[in-house]
Amino acid sequence: MKARNGAPALREVPEQRRILAVLVFSQILSGAGLAAGITVGALLAEELLGSTGLAGVPSALFTAGSALGAVGIGQICRRWGRRPGLALGYGVGALGSLGVVAAAALGNAPLLFLALLVYGAGTATNLMARYAGADLASPARRGRAVSTVLFATTLGAVVGPNLVTLTGEVAHSWGIPRLAGPFLLATAAFGAASVVLACLLRPDPLRLAEALAKDGSVAEAAGPTDESPADGSDDPPAARPRRAGVVTGTTVMVLTQLVMIAVMTMTPVHMRAHGHGTQAAGFVIALHVGAMFLPSPLTGLLVDRVGRLWVAGASGVTLLAAGVLAAVAPPYSLPALATALVLLGLGWNFGLISGTAIVTDALPPARRASAQGLVDVGIALAGAAGGASSGLVVVLGGYPTLALAGGILALAVVPVVAWSVRRPPHPAACAAPRTDTERT
Repeated sequence: MKARNGAPALREVPEQRRILAVLVFSQILSGAGLAAGITVGALLAEELLGSTGLAGVPSALFTAGSALGAVGIGQICRRWGRRPGLALGYGVGALGSLGVVAAAALGNAPLLFLALLVYGAGTATNLMARYAGADLASPARRGRAVSTVLFATTLGAVVGPNLVTLTGEVAHSWGIPRLAGPFLLATAAFGAASVVLACLLRPDPLRLAEALAKDGSVAEAAGPTDESPADGSDDPPAARPRRAGVVTGTTVMVLTQLVMIAVMTMTPVHMRAHGHGTQAAGFVIALHVGAMFLPSPLTGLLVDRVGRLWVAGASGVTLLAAGVLAAVAPPYSLPALATALVLLGLGWNFGLISGTAIVTDALPPARRASAQGLVDVGIALAGAAGGASSGLVVVLGGYPTLALAGGILALAVVPVVAWSVRRPPHPAACAAPRTDTERT
């Protein structure tokens, strides 16, 4: 019997449901921490430094910190499992959030930059948790497993930006600048997520997946490939990484991350420059973050049923539409800017879920953690580049130039997908119509 996409219809181990439940709970908590830097990071830097050109620096720093965090978390997961890696990542993120609050209270820019770098470990952990959801998923349900973990981030990530005013008032009552308020929330959110994972993520999904793969209890449905081993080893095909899949999935996620971070970072600054208040900017970012995560169940279903590559191609087209709309939208029009940011989040969602499934399909359990960590390093560095350059592009050419350039760059995903159609990284990447035999 086969699944709709042609991959074997394998039963998932019973532990998968419990593991997903724990990951969902921790992602709900950590989502609020993730939203802090997105919503007020650029505004806090602009206020502290008095320069719009440097407003993109916080995004660059916490995405660079995310790159460093991804390396460390990936190595810890490889050696000791997902549980210690993810729990430590959130713990470090909580420490960084507290450092941002201290830097804002002291008006200390160097401390702010250092703290944002450390805060990046929390954002890295939030994204890397999606891999834990896929460790024990069968190939035919991998997209939905990834999407379940991402979807769980929605509640905290959407609520967080809308608490800018409330957390700002709390911070002000303590003698701390209002814009540091969301980072107080991030400290508690990341800390709670760390405790939940440390105590409840048992059994460790990566360790269990490795054990089952060695025992032959779970087939990985590697599919035929004409590629030579990535490392020149004599391992059997099922134990070899497939480079085409890793390259394709990584490229999709890197491009979508770069464009999303660049445009998203400067949107609150652009809005405030045209008379919108902090609450309005928070509302738009909340809609954007909701679009990043809320469609995940549908995206996961499309990835599994329609195909990884089709959804990856759709990400480039959607991001192009977002860039064009943001470029032509009247700067005083809240609905137009909100719609552009929703499309920006949706395109990112398409790219992340499809790219994650492509990469995971291409990696055997024993090699996943370290390779996935390196993939996320590339994603984080792309985000850092987008954040660092976004302020300068706006100063030199304006926000419409940034948005339009980002949309055009995102369209580069389409030729990558076209190349991959010729040699798909996994049979599930190009879903086939269900035949009458498969229906029975």
